[in-house]
Amino acid sequence: MGSHNQTAIIEFLLLGLSDDPDLQPILFGLFLSLYLVTVLGNLLIILAVTSDPHLHTPMYFFLSILSLEDICFSTTTVPKMLVNLQTQNKAIGYAGCLTQAGFVLTFAGLENFLLSAMAYDRYVAICQPLSYTSIMNPCLCVVLILFSLSISIGDALLHSLLVLRLSFCTDFTIPHFFCELDQVLKLSCSDTLLNNTLVYTVTTLLGGVPLLGILFSYIKIVSCLLQMPSSSGGKLKAFSTCGSHLSVVSLFYGSSFGVYISSAVSNSSRMIGAASLMYTVVPPMTNPFIYSLRNRDIKEALKKLIRIVI
Repeated sequence: MGSHNQTAIIEFLLLGLSDDPDLQPILFGLFLSLYLVTVLGNLLIILAVTSDPHLHTPMYFFLSILSLEDICFSTTTVPKMLVNLQTQNKAIGYAGCLTQAGFVLTFAGLENFLLSAMAYDRYVAICQPLSYTSIMNPCLCVVLILFSLSISIGDALLHSLLVLRLSFCTDFTIPHFFCELDQVLKLSCSDTLLNNTLVYTVTTLLGGVPLLGILFSYIKIVSCLLQMPSSSGGKLKAFSTCGSHLSVVSLFYGSSFGVYISSAVSNSSRMIGAASLMYTVVPPMTNPFIYSLRNRDIKEALKKLIRIVI
């Protein structure tokens, strides 16, 4: 059968994580629980930061934005998967698939930039404490967020527009639980050289530049800490504030690299789909626990919030 234009496509099929009917209720219960924990945990972080005046600082402003981004990231993929599991209907419309892929790109890119901005904030706080309030002023914080969001949205729109020019053949099956751009491109029977080139180029730039910014910030931080007196309590406080951020950075970039490596060394679509869980579901769920368990200010704010509610 010859190829036909994408406007004639009615829907793609998301295979999900398993075809076993007996596993569907278990997967539904598991991911519903994970999603509720993700939303509740991140919502508590946002409420704790907004309700406590002592946390109205750039560091916690970025943290609250990260929590909001994590809620949106999970909402982009998990609810659709839950609907498919519950209804046993794996279809997703062409427009819906591109929209989902676009949002995944937007929120993944935004998290990259947020983690880099948070690293810069820690660098200024530790290495230039006297100039911290003047450098990390509210205007700069808002500009950093708007710039990050604009770049992420622009990247997603560019990829989506280039997908619109592609034609698809007879295979509309995506071996994932969500529409990942790479998997959509593999289904096209058009020339995807431009698309793939753009994917690798933009991924290198939008992933590599923020990561280099994080590494540079922490190299400077370590250099500053080494110059502090051993008896100074500043070292312990610096390690305490940086520990949570480093854990989140390690989880996000570690899971992202894990997806890349698994797709490079394995042809198993199930394994690649399971690896994708590590950066779309796990980081948004664990980030609130990392910050609440390792950060004394957040723990105190959460206790106050709970007392107010109760």
